[in-house]
Amino acid sequence: MMETAERATDRRTVRVEKVMGTAVSFDVRGEGDHDAAVAEAIAWFHDVDRRFSTYRPDSLVSRFGRDAAVLHDPDLAEVVEACERIRSLSGGAFDARIGAGFDPSAFVKGWSVDRAGEILRAHGCEHWSVNAGGDVLVSTPVGHRPWRIGVQHPFDRGALGTVLEAEHLAVATSARTERGDHIRDPRTGGPAVGAASTTVCGPELGFADACATAAFVLGEDGPAWVAGLAGYECWSVLPDGGVLATAGFPRVVHGVPVRTAAASGAAR
Repeated sequence: MMETAERATDRRTVRVEKVMGTAVSFDVRGEGDHDAAVAEAIAWFHDVDRRFSTYRPDSLVSRFGRDAAVLHDPDLAEVVEACERIRSLSGGAFDARIGAGFDPSAFVKGWSVDRAGEILRAHGCEHWSVNAGGDVLVSTPVGHRPWRIGVQHPFDRGALGTVLEAEHLAVATSARTERGDHIRDPRTGGPAVGAASTTVCGPELGFADACATAAFVLGEDGPAWVAGLAGYECWSVLPDGGVLATAGFPRVVHGVPVRTAAASGAAR
């Protein structure tokens, strides 16, 4: 759920594209070349799908580990480096390596949205949101009210767990709501069951996306870990309904109650 106030003179372009196994939605308002920006961003997402899909046998990630030449692709090299950095930061709670293979999906979706945001700005668009399967990046120009970004309630499909208000923010959520125990703990190989839903927000969606996965795997320890990452905040609902949140999490609370943590970490 996203909404924001707009001036009466603002133009608005809304577009939904099925790509990367999900729906990517654009809401572009105000100044800029909307048509060219959205068209280029959509072409970018399809290029990412072609190169990074784990379901395409000829993609770069499918060939990773058996064809060293693929690392000459600068985007893949960037993704590999970022995933290794997050693996190290999280103590292995996030790991794109699968044996000799490589699955950076938990980073690539958000990373591709970050790049799409750069494309929109290059075409003069400053007031927009991009939502890729629930992971959201928003931008707001001076003089406009912030976007409101709803986070799905983990136990009630008809309700919101919390709502964030932000002018410029990336918001990523890892949860069991839609697909059950699909998130694996790379350290054990088993399902991650220490959280019901974990949301991480900050300046970059790729990093937030991967960190939401790591924090979900870390369970009760997830928010305290995120509290140590400069510029990023976390809100996590545990399986028993308890909530942990970092002190800086920017939210208007609906549904699940949140108790603000100390600035140095997170508390229930």
